[in-house]
Amino acid sequence: MVAAVAEILTGVALFILAVTALGLFRVLRAEFAVERMMAVQLLGTGGAAAILLLGAASGTGAMSDVALLLVLFAAFSCSAFALGQASPNVDGSERPEDGA
Repeated sequence: MVAAVAEILTGVALFILAVTALGLFRVLRAEFAVERMMAVQLLGTGGAAAILLLGAASGTGAMSDVALLLVLFAAFSCSAFALGQASPNVDGSERPEDGA
C-alpha cells in the first residue's frame, strides 16, 4: 500500500515537472524581460511542488527545506527584478536617480 502511494506521488511529481518544462519553453521564448521573469516564478513553484511530492514519496523531511529555499530564491529574484526596473513618473519621464 505504501509503495503504491509512493509510485503515485512520484508519477504526479514527474507530471508537474513535465508541465513546468513545457511552460518554461513557452515563457523563455518571450521577448520581454518581465515575461522571462515569470519563468523564474514558474520554475520556483513547479519545482517546489515536485520536490515536495518527491519528499513525501521518499519519506525524507529535508526535501521540504529544499522546496522552501527554492520558493524563497524565486521570490527574492522577482523582488530584485522589480526593484531594479526604472518606473516612469506620472508625466512619463524617468525618475531621477537617488543620491546625487
